[in-house]
Amino acid sequence: MHQMEEKILKDGQVLPGGILKVGSFLNQQIDTAFLREIGEEIARLYDGSGVTKILTIESSGIAIAAAAGIIMSVPVVFAKKNKTSNVSGDVYSTTVHSFTHNTDYNVVVSSEYLNKDDRVLLVDDFLAEGNALRGLIDLCGQAGAEVAGAAIAIEKRFQGGGDAIRAEGIRVESLACISHMDDEHVEFCEL
Repeated sequence: MHQMEEKILKDGQVLPGGILKVGSFLNQQIDTAFLREIGEEIARLYDGSGVTKILTIESSGIAIAAAAGIIMSVPVVFAKKNKTSNVSGDVYSTTVHSFTHNTDYNVVVSSEYLNKDDRVLLVDDFLAEGNALRGLIDLCGQAGAEVAGAAIAIEKRFQGGGDAIRAEGIRVESLACISHMDDEHVEFCEL
């Protein structure tokens, strides 16, 4: 999706420590017209794959997942980073390490929202080392749900997470793939 690459080059900012800031259009402030395009592209990529639910982790993946869910006409479920009082009953839980925040989160999904009859599309804003996706895959496994694949807005391929997950036989589609980045520039992979 060349539009994602163009947005990164125009509005993104590389921060120290390998962090790509896209808060002006994808995270903190959302370009809603562009978000619709993202949802349409994810729906196009996974058309005919039998997706019954979309699963993401709060919070940055929610808007992207919702856009795809609207276009695909399927429910969106998000794993909460902590079990709160409004998450009751049985839950699936796993630990996910955040590269961006260098923190471990115990993410949870209520068992009433994910089950063995679901074919799940995993959606997130970034894929770096693959920790978030592995956590979502684990939640699906606990529920007995089938993983249809993953749709990622931006993959930092040089960190290896996407390739490792692909090597396990899981389909991963990224809208922009970064092969290298430093303080001066961002280089994209061929998709």
